Amino acid sequence: MQEDHAADPSALTPVQLAVLQSVAPDWRHDPYRSYAVLREAGPFIPGPLGTRLVPGYHEANLIMQNPDWSHAEESELLHPDSDVELPGSFLWMEPPDHTRLRGLVSKAFTMRTIEGLRGRTEQVVADLFDKLLAEGGDHPVDILEALAYPLPLTMVCELLGVPAEAHDEVRQMSAGIARGLDPDVLLSPAELAARTAAVHRFRDFFGDLIAQRRKAPQDDLITRLVRAEADGATMSPTELLGTLLILVVAGHETTVNLIGNGVLALIRDPDQFALLKSNPDLAVAAADEVLRYDAPVHLTTRTARTEITVSDQVFAPGEAVIVLFGSANRDPRAFPEPDRFDITRYAAGNRANRHLSFGLGLHYCIGAPLARLEMEMALRAIATRVAAFDLPHDPPPYRPNLVVRGMSELLVRVTPEEPTR
Repeated sequence: MQEDHAADPSALTPVQLAVLQSVAPDWRHDPYRSYAVLREAGPFIPGPLGTRLVPGYHEANLIMQNPDWSHAEESELLHPDSDVELPGSFLWMEPPDHTRLRGLVSKAFTMRTIEGLRGRTEQVVADLFDKLLAEGGDHPVDILEALAYPLPLTMVCELLGVPAEAHDEVRQMSAGIARGLDPDVLLSPAELAARTAAVHRFRDFFGDLIAQRRKAPQDDLITRLVRAEADGATMSPTELLGTLLILVVAGHETTVNLIGNGVLALIRDPDQFALLKSNPDLAVAAADEVLRYDAPVHLTTRTARTEITVSDQVFAPGEAVIVLFGSANRDPRAFPEPDRFDITRYAAGNRANRHLSFGLGLHYCIGAPLARLEMEMALRAIATRVAAFDLPHDPPPYRPNLVVRGMSELLVRVTPEEPTR
């Protein structure tokens, strides 16, 4: 049953209105004013589904790093009436299963391994910019379609060993599942049905690919995971599918939003764009600032496994919180001038607090090095190949997604940089 979000705003307190706006699709383009109200109201705010919202950096930091807060109950909390089970991923597990499965995957995402993908990532970005700039001129280009979608999709599919002709199909499955990560009460019957269909298709598609790799191994991550399963019986078929699901959805959908959000932030702040152009090596720091300033994932849940006290608030076992990454990353108690986009904030020598967009603790994002590399390469190309941006419509339209927040399109006129002679 869907919640009724048509409450009379005039009958709500400012905090109640901010809670409503933080989940309402009409406010997806700018949730940050609502987040500011929530932070001022206190460290824990009564939220939907019997939870408490956590809008501040300090409390979010404490919760994310404390293993007594579990992530395993998220599916039951957000999707209690789901008619299809998402395959079991280590994302929603606790030790020892989480440790076992994450250990099998982590070797593919070490800094050293990802650095080996730098040349290929740079080439994919260069090819996409060649096409983007050729098709642009006086006509607006959708940056999401031209760059933000194909870059991470290509990289994660190549890493896994998905054939090029199937990349678009993987994108469609990923989009249906990502929308379905939102609480069921916020999804229409059509969206619930689309999630079910996407999960079934995912199981069929990757089940077939796994079977192919068992018969004919390749030099890809699916083959390595299949071999790990066979050698040590350490990963069940369901766990293997669940691991692939989180790698595809997290490795694709979140980076799409990261790239889109970064381009939008640079367009809106010409001084920062000029600074990046004057020093493309700031791309590394700029990637982290985009992650802080406009996070691609805005929330996660945690459930108390035992009695826990956080900032004088006692949580009984089974009580759940919703940690608002997007709000914590804009907390003025943690970040000076938090609403200012500053690509030098994370530059070498500066001592900024780490953002929470990749999480913390046990569930720190395993794909963070790849996402950073993709964003760095995209920003370097922007710095060296784009002379100017023009945004015909601001704000651009946003998808209704709450958990994985991003635009539905970003139409931009792009003026290419004149080649040096």
